[in-house]
Amino acid sequence: MELKPLDQQVIVITGASSGIGRLTALEAARRGAKVVLAARGAEALEAAVQEIAAAGGTAFAVQTDVADFAQVEALGRRAVERFGRIDTWVNNAAVSVYGEFVQISPEEFRRVIEIDLMGQVYGAKVALQHMRGQPGGSIINNASGLADRSVPLQTAYCAAKHGVKGFTEGLRVELDHAGVPIQVVTIKPGSIDTPFFQHAETKMGVEPKPVPPVYAPELVAEAILHAATHPTRDLPVGGASAGLGIMQALAPRLMDLQLRFAGYWTQQTDRPKDPAAPSNLVAGSPGPGEIYGGWNGRRFSLYTWLWLHPLARRGVFAGGALAGFLVARGRR
Repeated sequence: MELKPLDQQVIVITGASSGIGRLTALEAARRGAKVVLAARGAEALEAAVQEIAAAGGTAFAVQTDVADFAQVEALGRRAVERFGRIDTWVNNAAVSVYGEFVQISPEEFRRVIEIDLMGQVYGAKVALQHMRGQPGGSIINNASGLADRSVPLQTAYCAAKHGVKGFTEGLRVELDHAGVPIQVVTIKPGSIDTPFFQHAETKMGVEPKPVPPVYAPELVAEAILHAATHPTRDLPVGGASAGLGIMQALAPRLMDLQLRFAGYWTQQTDRPKDPAAPSNLVAGSPGPGEIYGGWNGRRFSLYTWLWLHPLARRGVFAGGALAGFLVARGRR
């Protein structure tokens, strides 16, 4: 598998009008990639393209609702018409509805699945149509730490992200079996400081908030761009994301009890929000778009840094093994 340096890549990014997707597009362009931005909000997309152009980068936007396969096909076609190929496709678009399952209508639940899961399925299918026959490439699916463990008040979102994880694992094996040199990567961010929470629909009567600890979107952008240029399988972003999966595997009932008591108030602000207030569930959010949500995310995660620096990680593991050996030897 040949993975090109970023300055030789054409990268398609969905959900690129705000948050993680927008920052990833800006950073990829800054490093020399040609970037195709896709989202539903035309004003925010245009603002992002102008920001990239002002910094000397190369990008263009395609207004796209990823829940519509025909629009995703058009996105792939226009990317190839403009730049000749696609090297990396980042499936990043996502929405959520906050509230207990009994409060969420079937239509709302279905809409989350259509965007968060089927949008990634459609993106992967179109990406493969254009990337087959190339000596390498990446399909990067932005899942979540909640792909390993669901939480209350986000049943639709968690169901979609579990689906992304299962879909990615199956597709990866199929491509390996067929000898197709396209890697399929799962990114699993923890809580990230983006406008995702302000944009979400809510049945709780208040604005949602991310469960602490909250991390800066720069960590996710760096993980995505690392995966675009390095062989990668799964990459949790933030130690909390990794810890969630570990705790679920070791003590699922304990996780149930913890979330029963802490899974509600940790996701609710004290700012009222009417259930009828505008959200991005059906249409993209208006305005020029933002990267940050005002949650003061941590800009460093030792866990993620170690995974992005294999030599340092091996050194830590070797040092730990040596320390364990010396302790055991001293006890004897």
